[in-house]
Amino acid sequence: MSAPASPPAVRSLRISRSPVGIPRHSVAVRCKKVVCVAPTILTKLQKECATPLPVLRRVADAMAADMRAGLAADGGSDLPMILSFVDNLPTRNEKGLFYALDLGGTNFRVLRVQLGGKDERVVATEFEQVSIPKELMFGTSEELFDFIASGLAKFAEKEGAKYHLPHGTKKEIGFTFSFPIRQTSINSGILIKWTKGFAVSGTAGKDVVACLNEAMERQGVDMRVSALVNDTVGTLAGARYWDDDVMVAVILGTGTNACYVECVDAIPKLQSHNSSSGRTIINMEWGAFSNGIPLTQFDRDMDAASINPGEQIFEKTIAGMYLGEIVRRVLLKMAEASDLFGESNMEKLSTQFVLWTPHICAMQQDNSQDLEAVEAMLYDVAGVKSNLNARKIVLEVCDTIVKRGGRLAGAGIVGILQKMEEDTKGQIYGKRTVVAMDGGLYEHYPQYRRYLKDASLVSCFSFLSFPPFPRQTWELRMKAKKNLEAVDKLVRTICVCVLFNVSRSKEEKLLRGIVQVLLVMNMKAEELVETLQDFEHNGLRKKGIHVFHVASLEYRTPLDFVELLLAGVSKSIAAAVLAKQCYSNEESPKVGFP
Repeated sequence: MSAPASPPAVRSLRISRSPVGIPRHSVAVRCKKVVCVAPTILTKLQKECATPLPVLRRVADAMAADMRAGLAADGGSDLPMILSFVDNLPTRNEKGLFYALDLGGTNFRVLRVQLGGKDERVVATEFEQVSIPKELMFGTSEELFDFIASGLAKFAEKEGAKYHLPHGTKKEIGFTFSFPIRQTSINSGILIKWTKGFAVSGTAGKDVVACLNEAMERQGVDMRVSALVNDTVGTLAGARYWDDDVMVAVILGTGTNACYVECVDAIPKLQSHNSSSGRTIINMEWGAFSNGIPLTQFDRDMDAASINPGEQIFEKTIAGMYLGEIVRRVLLKMAEASDLFGESNMEKLSTQFVLWTPHICAMQQDNSQDLEAVEAMLYDVAGVKSNLNARKIVLEVCDTIVKRGGRLAGAGIVGILQKMEEDTKGQIYGKRTVVAMDGGLYEHYPQYRRYLKDASLVSCFSFLSFPPFPRQTWELRMKAKKNLEAVDKLVRTICVCVLFNVSRSKEEKLLRGIVQVLLVMNMKAEELVETLQDFEHNGLRKKGIHVFHVASLEYRTPLDFVELLLAGVSKSIAAAVLAKQCYSNEESPKVGFP
């Protein structure tokens, strides 16, 4: 059929003023192109980024398999599975002055803390955060470490009277380093490669502790680095200072990483290392993981244009440095293929990394009817004008990329727990297990955090083995495939049983029964979480039985999340304490893993 002779319909926005004072010029938009082309690209994007339960399971299984291969031999998988040499953790008995330095990404943090033992815990603490100039991220090793040592010197000069160092004791510092290293001892490590956009020359293959010690000597800083701790290891140790059930730590910020507690017997490649506790912390460097991840052409193009093509694929799909850039590439494609942004100049939108993850986060928090914050952000940051329809499409793109990132991160966490449970039966199943979370992306992006937790909950239940059910329950479960009323009946029956049998084991079995029913029905992840929330609200919670902490999303069965709201402070304290434990003139008590 021939196309109509008349031109496509054109819509215009009224000229008005936005809340931020930017004129809303008339934007001519050819509806046919916008309606047909941009949504087509969006639909394809959503399909390629989809993370239903089978995809989450595939990612979790692949993560567990790569963990085992990485523990078997160096280079055995994408995951290096680096030994941290941290076999003992803070006891809460520590007293005295502790210093720490945290090099985490686009900034570094220096901290001092006075600890008062179990009774007083943290007596006083001070820290400063310093942004690293972009030119130093591409400069020389000496320039970068001299800049850091200079900042440390200025901070040390401000030490007040409330901080006390025993007479004759040299100041020692714990160094939290957030880049891949091959740890050779508790106070030395060879840089494997820079990540997070750094490309500093002259450091790869060198001991980063030696680099910092030399810089401190050049800057006249009278301190010694006595413990080198990966930032994720520091997060785990810092969280254990407050909660003994912490077994895993994950950082989701500019970059990403994870670590966990492993039995030394499960590390075939481990040689000539004696652990007093029989366990140690493994630094996974999970950003290098790549198996089973759903990728789009936008991901491949971004990877090809990066400073490390073909590397850190997991990080490039879930970490804060990259989410905004993926969204920018999608929007640019839409703008080139349609009149999504009218006749706006695309120069700024064509600039790599002009759109950052905080920008897309801010847009997703806009609940106004006209999406005025989205309009302002697009104009101020990307230099494009938009109508309401275009702004809605932009939000759909943001949500698609963020949803994939959060859910893949959740699947990665489940893969860690799955590996721990399968290799050490009973370590996870039926026990409270805490995952310590840190990083600005996790802390400040509510949609990302929600997607991560939802995926973790659903995936966890899908790999846990369920206990046997009575015949009547089994029959109800089978009927539930065809009849939702059967689910309601089963839920009511189980809730009544729980009211009269409130022991922890019984309660968990019954709740798992509900979940298994829903999984048999192939319920979508989002529907499953919503249903569980409804069950808790209407059935169990009103009776005072606290099974799922849905409001705060602290899942007691089988997973807890600890949010370290003072991001970086706890892990820095842990690094300082570990330094003191290892090299203090006075012997400090140590504690092993349970």
